[in-house]
Formats: sequence, C-alpha cells, structure tokens
Amino acid sequence: PHRQAGHGGCSRLPARRRAGRARRGARSWCYSAGGPLSCRSNPYQTNLLRDSVRRYLQVPADQTVLILHAKVAQKSYGNEKRFFCPPPCVYLSGPGWKLKQEQIKARDLGEEGFRVCGYMGLDSMGSSLMETQKLSFEEQPDAKGFGCAKALYISDADKRKHFRLVLKLFFSNGQEIGTFHSKLIKVISKPSQKKQSLKNTDLCISSGSKVSLFNRLRSQTVSTRYLSVEGGAFIASARQWAAFTLHLADERCTWSEFPLREGYIRYGSVVQLICTATGVTLPPLIIRKVTKQYAMLDVDEPISQLHKCAFQFQGSDRMYLCLSTEKVIQFQASPCPKEANRELLNDGSCWTIIGTETVEYTFSEGLACVREPVSPVPLITALQLTGGGDVAMLEVQGEYFHTHLKVWFGDVEAETMYRSPKSLVCVVPDVSAFGSDWRWLRYPITVPLLLIRNDGLIYSSSFTFTYTPEQSFIPGQQVVSDVPQDSDKLLDSIHQEFTRTNFHLFMQT
Repeated sequence: PHRQAGHGGCSRLPARRRAGRARRGARSWCYSAGGPLSCRSNPYQTNLLRDSVRRYLQVPADQTVLILHAKVAQKSYGNEKRFFCPPPCVYLSGPGWKLKQEQIKARDLGEEGFRVCGYMGLDSMGSSLMETQKLSFEEQPDAKGFGCAKALYISDADKRKHFRLVLKLFFSNGQEIGTFHSKLIKVISKPSQKKQSLKNTDLCISSGSKVSLFNRLRSQTVSTRYLSVEGGAFIASARQWAAFTLHLADERCTWSEFPLREGYIRYGSVVQLICTATGVTLPPLIIRKVTKQYAMLDVDEPISQLHKCAFQFQGSDRMYLCLSTEKVIQFQASPCPKEANRELLNDGSCWTIIGTETVEYTFSEGLACVREPVSPVPLITALQLTGGGDVAMLEVQGEYFHTHLKVWFGDVEAETMYRSPKSLVCVVPDVSAFGSDWRWLRYPITVPLLLIRNDGLIYSSSFTFTYTPEQSFIPGQQVVSDVPQDSDKLLDSIHQEFTRTNFHLFMQT
C-alpha cells in the first residue's frame, strides 16, 4: 500500500503501544480551560451499548434515506414554473424499516401508524408545510420505498446562487423521523449557449461524474422521458430516472479493455455510460453536439449542463441511442449531402444531459429507546491519523457532527473529542481491547467504524479500520500462517492508506 495524495504525511508509530499510556495521553485532549470537551461513557452504559452494537454487527438493521437530485436548477421567471428536471427522488431502503414496522405493530398502533410520509422544499422556505411538496412513498418490487417531488421550482425572487433541498420525514402517526439535506444545487438562468472555457469549470462535466439523460418532445413537460434501467435493460421511463457514471475512454482500445481516463468530457469523445445502481453498461458511444436536430460531427468543445446531445455507437454506420415510447433502440441518422459535418436525427435521438448528485443517510435504532429525531445524521468523508509518543489519534472528518457522538471501532468505544461540526478526534483503541493477544496474532483485524449517539442510535459508515499485527512468534514454537511470505515486506516500514472505503494501520516489527 502507498500513501495517496491529498491525505497528509505519514507519522511514525512505535511497534507496541500500551493501552494505559494511550489513555493517559488522550486526557490532554479531553480538557481545556473551559472544562471537559468529552469523556468516556460510564461502564454500565458502555456494556449495554456494547451488547447492542454486537447484535447490530451480527444482524445489521439499517434504515437508509437516499436523495438523488440534479447539480443545477434553472430559475423560473415571472409566473412560469420551471420544475426541476430531473425531479428530486427519495429512496427508503434497508431491513430497519421492516423492523420498525414490527415494533409499531407490537405497540398496537396498527400498520397505519408505520406509513412513512415526507415533505420536500427549498432550504429558504419557512416551516409551513404548505410551502413544500408532499411525498407519498410507494413500495417497489425490490422492497424500496420511492417518492418523487415533481413540482419544485425556484423563482426569480430568490436571488441566491446556490441552495439545498430539505426533506422532512414522519411516520403517519405523527412521529418525526428526521430532517435530511441534499447537496448544494447551483442556480442558472438558462443553459449556456457559449463555448465553455475550462478556466471556468462550474458547468463542465468531468469524466467519472454522474449524469442523467432525458428527452422532451417539443418542450412539453408531460412528454419528458428519462433514460433508466429496469430488469437489466435500458428503458425510457416517464416516472423514474437513473444516474449514470460517464467515463472518458481511450479510443485506441477495444470495448473489452476500455481503460478509463480523467479530464472533462468534450464533444467527439468516446464515452461509456454505467448505471450507478445496477452496473448495467452501454457499449462505447461517441457524444455529439445537437443543433436544431442535427448531430454536429466536427465540434470539439467541453460539454455544459443542460446541453442537447446525441450518442453515436462507436464503429457503427450513423447509429444513435434513441427512444421509442418506453423502449430504447438504435436509430440510423440521415447524412446531409450539402454539409458533410452534419447528420439529421429524429426527436427520440436528442437527449438533454445534466449532472446529478447523491447523498445517503444511514442509521439504526436497533434496541435503543430513541425518542428524538435521528437527524442530524453524521456523514464521514475522510480519516486522518496522527501519532505522538505512544498515542495514536484519529481525526474523523465529515459533516453534521455534534457533541453527543462517540466513535466506535466495531464493538469498542473510543475516547472521543468534539472539535467542530466537521471534525471529531478519537484515541485509537489498542488491539488488545478486542480480546486477542495481538503480539501473537498472525491475522489482520478489520473492524467497522461507527458513530453512536448517546441514546444508542447507531450511524454506520463505509469506512473500516484494519490492525495489521506484529509478525512475531513465541520462542521455540512454530507458528503456521496463511499469510504469504512476501507480505512481510509490507511490515518493513509503516504505511497509512486512506481510501473512501478503508483505512489501514500497518505496524512495524
């Protein structure tokens, strides 16, 4: 493993850290002139929480709220209402929702008390629910709840350049679930007609970003259809849209190789569309600019938000990605005898492209007695390790942190200090806290990184923490290991590897 750029330098840690000294060192972090910033939970509470966390780790009962929305929104002027396109969508998933339903039934509230309802609006709106749109969640074949806000817009009276969507969820018995925010959305007056400059990349679309494609006949809102995936096949849906990862490809390579490239997407580039939810992929496509229903073959400029474009199948004879009612088909464009740099398309081959964002909130009530809303739900975005003496400190970076959170390494609570809504700092527990004599352990221990509220509400994350033990053995005793011999090279020095999904701590022999 290697140190990835942008995550700071490595810091040396001694081969053996004694847990007692680590705790003593941590206390200097816990106190300030104003008093304690944080302290460890009392032993009885910790034991109860630990039992609850162990049950959660065995059978996770997560409840997930997923919000999909566009990166930009076109402003409405006068009395018009330019509804956001594609419309913001909300998906509810995870076994925790079913568990919650059973708990509510057990309290004789009936199934009616469990139904989830929501309201979505702009973050500038007041508390009145009349200013928001009500969401009704319907259960899909994959057991996910789905809701869509089709009638949201931003008027010219709102002078902001950015805003967030606010989602409030309730059970039908009136119990509040929580409040959830989208990512920032940029306000634009209309799609840019100028050639985009890479000096101003706000509206450009980069390789590896997520996009949505929709088709609208004669500017009629009711005729809008979105490129989506259903049953493993591409469809044109009037009610649901999918986010696709748009990748630049190397034109000299075959489809089976298809190495991905970085950079901004330009017209004339070979790209690939991959559905973020299912992984279903279209063959390599050449993206073309569309002007008055013509595909422009000689345009080489960056693609901008809400541009009209077409997708020609690479290596084909003028075949383009096209919709026919709900089906996605191939359409053969007509050549223009007088203008060789143009090809005539039909209406179904002209798509509008727009960048999209996804934000996911996951929590689990488990057996906790949670009376307060689950929000704010913390989001972890990065980890930063620092070491000093016998103390290893881990900074957890993200959003929506507060003083009632503790960091847990699996079922072990860490001493946690609150710094700001974007930062928590904790003492890395010694591996002996997991019940193993780590000096003789030959296998890495990987534990999930959790945030737990003081009332027992669990917030899971996509991050894990891996301890790699010292490669030592008891004198005179042969130790059999399944670890490859060349893996000892990893332990010649200390490495820190940070990724979105894993953090590894390799300890020196």
